Amino acid sequence: MRGFIFDLDGCVWTGDVLMPGAADVLALLRGQGRALTFLTNNSRARAATMQAKLERLGIQAVVNEVLTPLEILGRVLDTHVGPASRVLAIGGPELEGAVVDGSHSLVPMDRYREAQAVVVGNDFDFSYERLTAASRAVAGGAAFLTPNLDPRLPVEGDDFLPGCGAIVEAVAAAAGVRPLVVGKPEPPLFELALARMGLTAEDAAMVGDSVNSDIRGARRVGLTAVFLAPKGGLDGVAHYMVKSMSQLRRLLETYTR
Repeated sequence: MRGFIFDLDGCVWTGDVLMPGAADVLALLRGQGRALTFLTNNSRARAATMQAKLERLGIQAVVNEVLTPLEILGRVLDTHVGPASRVLAIGGPELEGAVVDGSHSLVPMDRYREAQAVVVGNDFDFSYERLTAASRAVAGGAAFLTPNLDPRLPVEGDDFLPGCGAIVEAVAAAAGVRPLVVGKPEPPLFELALARMGLTAEDAAMVGDSVNSDIRGARRVGLTAVFLAPKGGLDGVAHYMVKSMSQLRRLLETYTR
């Protein structure tokens, strides 16, 4: 493998704590001259924010090596809704910023009927009012998009926060409409990661802890899939399974002797 794509939440870090062995694996790959990309489904942060967190935790990275669904959100809205769309955004400030930077406009919550599209991310201020506005807009014909369907966001202490997918499912159930997924497991972010590394899928691997987002998405585009599963078990989809980043490092060292 000439390049590696790493999921962030649950692989490189949990919350604000580095995964044990993660820094060693990444330093080894850097030392071997392999290309790296960090690909997260995070719906609340853009590449610069994630790159800053990597640096803060001691991991070398540049902004161009980091991808989130927000990097391509404007382009997806252009394709599926149209240029200069009116968007009801349920999520954090960076999701709203991605909509505006993509030359689209934001619709206030109380004017949800004007929305041509509804984008639902992980919203820490989610409320019944927002659920009502989003589901009514979607039921009324607005396009329904989401960065991801991940139900949980891993944090420190083997705990979790409700993920973007938990909120999306509430809107989908009320509206009776399934969303278009912008991030993993859909191909565009994987394909952009490969393009930035200058590699084909046959030359790269994806390391992730979610079978549905990381592993199935990697297999769809032809990447070698490495499943990080601290609690073990067989998923039947990945090419390799490791229980820790330290075990991944040993595997890499074995294949490069």
